[in-house]
Amino acid sequence: MKFAKIMPTILGGALLLASVSSAAAAPSESSIPFETPYGSEESVLLNNNPDETIYNYLGQQEQFLNADVRGQLKIIKRNTDTSGVRHFRLKQYIKGIPVYGAEQTLHLDKTGAVTSALGELPPVEEQAIPNDGIPNISEEDAIRIASDEATSRIGELGAPELEPKAELNIYHHEEDGQTYLVYITEVNVLEPAPLRTKYFINAVDGSIVSQFDIINFATGTGTGVFGDTKTLTTTQSGNTYQLNDTTRGKGIQTYTASNRSSLPGTLLTDSDNVWTDRAAVDAHAYAAATYDFYKSKFNRNSLDGNGLLIRSTVHYGSNYNNAFWNGAQIVFGDGDGSQFGIFSGDLDVVGHELTHGVIEYTANLEYRNESGALNEAFADIMGNTIESKNWLLGDGIYTPNIAGDALRSLSNPTLYNQPDKYSDRYTGTQDNGGVHINSGIINKAFYLAAQGGTHNGVTVSGIGRDKAVRIFYSTLVNYLTPTSKFAAAKTATIQAAKDLYGANSAEATAITKAYQAVGL
Repeated sequence: MKFAKIMPTILGGALLLASVSSAAAAPSESSIPFETPYGSEESVLLNNNPDETIYNYLGQQEQFLNADVRGQLKIIKRNTDTSGVRHFRLKQYIKGIPVYGAEQTLHLDKTGAVTSALGELPPVEEQAIPNDGIPNISEEDAIRIASDEATSRIGELGAPELEPKAELNIYHHEEDGQTYLVYITEVNVLEPAPLRTKYFINAVDGSIVSQFDIINFATGTGTGVFGDTKTLTTTQSGNTYQLNDTTRGKGIQTYTASNRSSLPGTLLTDSDNVWTDRAAVDAHAYAAATYDFYKSKFNRNSLDGNGLLIRSTVHYGSNYNNAFWNGAQIVFGDGDGSQFGIFSGDLDVVGHELTHGVIEYTANLEYRNESGALNEAFADIMGNTIESKNWLLGDGIYTPNIAGDALRSLSNPTLYNQPDKYSDRYTGTQDNGGVHINSGIINKAFYLAAQGGTHNGVTVSGIGRDKAVRIFYSTLVNYLTPTSKFAAAKTATIQAAKDLYGANSAEATAITKAYQAVGL
């Protein structure tokens, strides 16, 4: 996560904008091909076979889907939530090749009736796939092309943080309307500067079709940073103790980079189990708090739902004014003491960054334009709820010498140069298309759903933070797809509320009105 008050060098351009460009009216839900609630005799569970129910129903909608339902759509994930609603995620394959971003989520209530189907399949025809789906270059070629481009921008690359790989995909490019056969790969390094860029490499001629930066930077801050005493779970090894918690999932480990830039650094140890590294104490404690939040509230076992090891590194670089999730771990700088304090010292920032990991393992919202703004908003919403102190983000570590300042406000996004309604959204190219700017629109909708209030002439009766976050979590995990836009998020969140609390419930009404209040 990069916040709007940081002047990034990687993405280029300032994120702090004097004003937000206006755009026209809210998006029409018809822009999403298939997102209507259902419930008919034909949708009732067939022969107690949910898969057959799914394919039978989608077959009836085939004309709207741009797809051969049984030949191209594969169920890739199944989940049953606490209310008994069954959620299915399907992905499109043509000639056995995945279509990028082409996912559908479909949902069955306790009786086996289809309640909703959400998602968007691009208009890809089999005959339009270049070269009959056969690449002219190899995976290794694609990785090299991406590496060469990154090198041209930041210099000779250090060791990769994640082992490079390339996956063949069919990619419909929204900007030019063309269909490409591409390898999707990424460059993820720390040297000579932190960089994580996603590339779409033309598998026929080796050109770069598209690329965007996805490193999730944050601003964030043991005794703790603010002098409080925290209880830590550690591991004894011989005569020393390690900041290694083996009681949660596959573990929580905290390292120090010792003001250098190699990761993960050195696992922190202590002789008497009384820890004085304040940055490390907070990083370790807040990672545990984030794990506990997801486990206790949603029964989610770590970021990936399967106990993923959570690794944190503190003291990254010298007075480094940022923190980030790089797809493998979370990293904290110490800040310069003026613009930012110690980044691991703010629970909502730590929760935000680790939520980027949850997003990556669920909806995997593409980190640009409206889907990227949804990515940032859901990280804000979860991070803020984990702390549940106020409606501010980053108030613990931003401008430590100025009381009351913050990076964002869910209750009033305009305080920090974010729009609070869709018509005021930013439509330029900076900030990956406004991922940190436009997140304020969804943040405001969440605040109104939870707290209530009147906004833009629409009055919302709040349902409380607990119910609101359950609805938004279910939306993220079960309904959204990688390329979901704000209109899809509105429909998905309303449907999630209906599935959890009932079609005519106060909760569904509150969600509907909250989105109306922000112009969606």
